Amino acid sequence: MKKQQALVKIKACSTHEWFYVAPGVWGLRDKIVNVYFIHDATTNHWVLLDAGLSTSAARIKRVAKELFWPQVTPSAIILTHGHFDHTGSVKQLADEWDVPIYAHYLEAPYLTGRSSYPPPDPSAGGGLFTYLSFLFPKGPIDLGGRLLLLPEQGNIPGLKEWRYFHTPGHAPGHISLFRELDNVLLAGDAFVTTQQESLFAVLKQKKILSGPPRYFTYDWDAAERSVQTLASLQPSIVATGHGMPMEGEALTALQELADNFKEKAVPVNGRYSNDPAVAGIGGVEYVPAVSTRKTLLKALAVLAFVGIGILLANEVKKKYT
Repeated sequence: MKKQQALVKIKACSTHEWFYVAPGVWGLRDKIVNVYFIHDATTNHWVLLDAGLSTSAARIKRVAKELFWPQVTPSAIILTHGHFDHTGSVKQLADEWDVPIYAHYLEAPYLTGRSSYPPPDPSAGGGLFTYLSFLFPKGPIDLGGRLLLLPEQGNIPGLKEWRYFHTPGHAPGHISLFRELDNVLLAGDAFVTTQQESLFAVLKQKKILSGPPRYFTYDWDAAERSVQTLASLQPSIVATGHGMPMEGEALTALQELADNFKEKAVPVNGRYSNDPAVAGIGGVEYVPAVSTRKTLLKALAVLAFVGIGILLANEVKKKYT
């Protein structure tokens, strides 16, 4: 088994297509987000966890073929939550594969066209992605009859060795997956292993255990409880929706995050820092007011920064062509 794992890691490094997480678990990073391929040894089936961006489908299918040929169709797609960077290719893949999509019942309003998510928070700070988040899609998608609700007991169809935990805060029906056999945690965006708000950290894939991405987190008290729940599991390996897997002594940072969540994760002046949005079974019920002037000034500053960058890039291109 160790030899096989080593070969998997070497192949992942050489192809840059997928990376090894744990026995039966592989990941694919596409631009800013990860998806995961989970094999169930008891049934010899596999499931896809999340579906990346709208441009991710071809890469996901290519990796599935490489990992599981000739059984390239999963038994299901599981969603940790329904934000645009986790569901971009989900309908296309589910239709092509003719498989169900499972999510927590509190995510259903955002996956059946009934409700938009709470608006992203450009005032949450932390980097360029946060300031640009007002451009991110927040509207619902409609998966129609493909969508099925996960059992409330915590079991996951098609994955007998795994269970899920409801970990809200970043999204109302957010879930994280845990395999008790070897303490492997797939945390989604309940916390992440890079500073997702920072363009530099994302490009470099800098490993730093962080709270959930600030720009979409709508309830920081719930997010804190979720991190505390996951830290109590004492995982040996974690893989998240953003960033590379972490294991061993590096995971002491997870307990530190749980113990000092407000200082380490919660934005000082964020829209939702002291007044969370409220979401129920039918979708969003309350969103706190925001300073239009403050948001507008930050948006203009970011657009000016981007515009200057484009102009400079064009000048450099002219100079050398």
